[in-house]
Amino acid sequence: MMNVQFKKGVLNLCVLALLDGQDRYGYELVQMISRRIEVSEGSVYTLLRRLTKEGYFETYLKESSEGPPRKYYRLTVAGQDYLKDLLAEWRSFTESVNDLIGGDGNDE
Repeated sequence: MMNVQFKKGVLNLCVLALLDGQDRYGYELVQMISRRIEVSEGSVYTLLRRLTKEGYFETYLKESSEGPPRKYYRLTVAGQDYLKDLLAEWRSFTESVNDLIGGDGNDE
């Protein structure tokens, strides 16, 4: 089972990346993420609310053919910058971990 704090950080990155270049509604994000990572619907919505409050997303309503209007999320400029920072951190982190677990144990 993945550590909760670690998963939260990864979820931030996933949600931001999925909104990069394409606006999406909450349930769509939940479905896309839960296909690959075990995640509760509630935790995704909590994250969306927090990141919106922090200025990384803006929201708007859009008519839906399947019922009431849907709330869509769009990355702001601050959100794009945050995504770039998180991606750089993630790449550096995974590279270091891969070196450690894939290496022969020598530090040279």
